[in-house]
Amino acid sequence: MSSPRLRRAELFRGKTLVFRDACVGDAAFIHGLRSDARKSRHLSPVSPRLADQVAWLEGYRESNDQVYFIIESAHTVQSKPAEPLGTVRLYDAQGDSFCWGSWILKDDAPTTAAIESALMVYAYALDALGFRHAHFQVRRDNQRVWAFHERFGATRVAQDATEFRYTLGNAAIRAALQRYRRFLPQPATEDA
Repeated sequence: MSSPRLRRAELFRGKTLVFRDACVGDAAFIHGLRSDARKSRHLSPVSPRLADQVAWLEGYRESNDQVYFIIESAHTVQSKPAEPLGTVRLYDAQGDSFCWGSWILKDDAPTTAAIESALMVYAYALDALGFRHAHFQVRRDNQRVWAFHERFGATRVAQDATEFRYTLGNAAIRAALQRYRRFLPQPATEDA
């Protein structure tokens, strides 16, 4: 088997959600989420200029070192376009481990969107890309998110004044996918 690497998918389908590769047309949506003071308080700061978000997305489209998804509802009405619900990013591949973050959901996202999108991140990284482990950091004052990751089996391996650093091994990821399978009962599927 070849070494895992980050690779974009046009669409990755879960039970009720779809991950769609971010494009320049998503700049206003992403900027709106990342500019929301309450939602972005645990993320790195963003420029107040929409043009800077557009430029970042243009650069992203040219890079191969990360995957940035728009999270959408899989249930759409034919006459109505899919509504974006949030974002998530996979990056910092280190051997068979990947990092993920930039995970933001709109206030009116379905209540199960957080857990399903987390399961989809792991399903995509392990099953579609070949990674076996995850590593990530969470701001210390973001208790809801680090508690969420700890329930998934993440191990806190380091900390500093602002962040906790975690690893999540293959066995813990697989156990979480099994334990929470009601949120992602079928294998998620990739569209080219």
